[in-house]
Parts: sequence; structure tokens; C-alpha cells
Amino acid sequence: MNIYRKARCFSRAFFGFKFMPHKFFTWLFISLGSIVLLLLGQWQLDRLVWKRSVLEEIESKVSGSPQSLPSDVKESLHKYMPIQLSGKIKGSFIKVMVSQKFIGAGYRIIVPFELETGSTILVDLGFIRHEFAPNINLDDNLSIIGNLHWPKEVDFFTPEPDRENNIWFARDVNELSKELRTEPILLVSRSFSPSITHLAPLPINTENIPNNHKQYAITWFSLAFIWLGMGVFFIYRTSVNRGRKI
Repeated sequence: MNIYRKARCFSRAFFGFKFMPHKFFTWLFISLGSIVLLLLGQWQLDRLVWKRSVLEEIESKVSGSPQSLPSDVKESLHKYMPIQLSGKIKGSFIKVMVSQKFIGAGYRIIVPFELETGSTILVDLGFIRHEFAPNINLDDNLSIIGNLHWPKEVDFFTPEPDRENNIWFARDVNELSKELRTEPILLVSRSFSPSITHLAPLPINTENIPNNHKQYAITWFSLAFIWLGMGVFFIYRTSVNRGRKI
């Protein structure tokens, strides 16, 4: 007597029904699929809680009281730190292509900024529309309030900078600092004075940080119920076609 025949005898003797391997494995497949999809949904809910805590931490750092630039700046310690400083723009600038909602294409203007201490850092002054970029007039001396940042914008698909036209496609602090001969420190401005015509600060905020975990969780949970419903319907139709009841 093989294992399936033994299983049939056991199920009939103790549970009053006949063991059918094809139904058993179909139910097993459907159940495991539903469990996996539900676990993925729960994982996204856990990620949602984590992401909200991260965004709250960033928001609290960004909105803090401005301080002087530390003597030894480190990304691990000072990312998003609010800074107030004065100095002057030194040399040329770099345009980083970006698009603004409801405005259109334009550039972030990255400048080398010499501090009163003599050191030079990168400053992201903000956004200017592409039609105004050729005639931008940058004041030498500025007072700036902003936040330290090390954006991770470069990936496999990021084009190489178009140095001939002075257009970059991502803010890579190390590469920008080499190009403009500054320290690898970037300050993203929240405000500056005096103002610069057509140039508006594009400060750090959590609105630009994606948080789609809630939508992902809904998707996984929906797929779990769809999978279960389709599985039950499949078993029902199979049983009807065979002239049996589930």
C-alpha cells in the first residue's frame, strides 16, 4: 500500500472524508502564497513605522537653530545640521539640472564659497529656470542660512557631466569639490542675503523624500486576498467540473 492509499484510509477512518492529493497540494499552494503575501504586507507596515521615525528625525534636525560651521565636519555627525555663515563666492559655478513641479526645468546653482576663516566649501544657492541661467549675476558677498548635506543622487543611470556646457546631472559632493577646488562639504541654502534675481533657495525638506510603504502594504494585502479568492474559485470550478463538492 503506497503512501497516498494509507493517507486516504487514515483520513476516511478518523475524519470521515477521502484524502485527495491534488486538492491537498492545491490548498497548500494557495495557503502558502497567501501567507507570503500577507507577510510582505506586514513587512511594509513595519517599514512605514521606521520611515516615519526617520523623517521626523530629519525634520527636527533641519528645523533646528542655525549654528557655526564645526571645525571638523563629518557626514555621520553633521548631516542636516543647520548652519549660518558669511563669506564670498569665489570663482565660477556649476549648474545641476533639476525639475521643479509646476515650474519646469532649471538648474541648481552650486558655487565655491570662501568663508571668513579662509576655507572654501560648496554652497547650493537654489533653483533658477533654465532661460534665466545664462544671465545670472551672483553677488560676491553673502550671508547664508542652510543645512549640511551629502545627497546620494548618483546611480548607474546618471549621465556623465557635460563639462563643455557646464551642466551636471546630480550632486556628487566629492566630484563637485574636485571640480571647484573646495572642501567636500555642501551647504544647501534655506535663505541668503542679499537676494539674487531669479534665484530661489531649494532647501532640504522631507516632502522630497519618498515614503510609499503604506501604498506598498495595501498592494501586498490586496494581492493576498485576490490570490486566496482566485484559489478558492479555481478549486470550486475544478470540483464542479468533476461533479464533486468541495
